[in-house]
Formats: sequence, C-alpha cells, structure tokens
Amino acid sequence: MHASLQIALAAFLLLISVATGAFGSHALAGRVDISLLAVWQTSVQYLSLHAVALLALACTHALLSPRLQQLSFGLLFAGTALFSGSLFLLVLSKQSWLGMITPIGGVLMLGGWAVVIVAALIRFKHDQKKP
Repeated sequence: MHASLQIALAAFLLLISVATGAFGSHALAGRVDISLLAVWQTSVQYLSLHAVALLALACTHALLSPRLQQLSFGLLFAGTALFSGSLFLLVLSKQSWLGMITPIGGVLMLGGWAVVIVAALIRFKHDQKKP
C-alpha cells in the first residue's frame, strides 16, 4: 500500500474520531447510560490514538522493510476498526454480544505493534552492520 494511501486512511480515522467524539459529547449525553458513555469515550480514545500512530507509521515507509511496514499498518488499521467499531456499535445498539469482537481488534493491534518492533529492530541491526 502506497504511503499516501496510508496517510489518507489515517486521516480518515482521525476525521471519524473527531466526529464520534463530538457525537458522544453532544448527541449521546443524557440519552445513554453513563457506563455506556464511558465505553464510547474509550472507543474514541483508542481510535484517536491509533489514528495518529498510523499517520506516524505511514511516514516510516522509507525506514522500515516495506513488507513489514505494510503488514503492521494493515494489522493496526484492522484492529483499530474492529476495536473501536465494535464498541461504537455496542453503545448504539445495546447488543452486548458485540463486545466479543472488541478483543479481536485488540489482538490485531498488539500484533501490529509487535511487527513494528520487529521491523525497527531488523532495520537497527541492518544499519549497525554498515561501515
């Protein structure tokens, strides 16, 4: 995936995070239980944080192995979408079974970060061998 497409996808998630944050603060306040509002806020926080991280990761395109960089971006993007998306749907639908999807997103995010670590260490090792 081209770096500019990665930047566009990260920016899209940032746009969604602003919109869902505003929606939660204005449209949901007083309409859903306070515990569900906290779930919504957690979802917005993870979405915002990982959208910024994806934007930064897109900028590492030339620094990391392209294959590993793209794998980590894909895992983090999918994980963020599943994690936050399942929580948003849980709050809006009040269908608690959607909470079973959330950990899958979390595991994908953990996998994405693990791939970033491996890619960075491989690059470090490679750069250390240069005279």
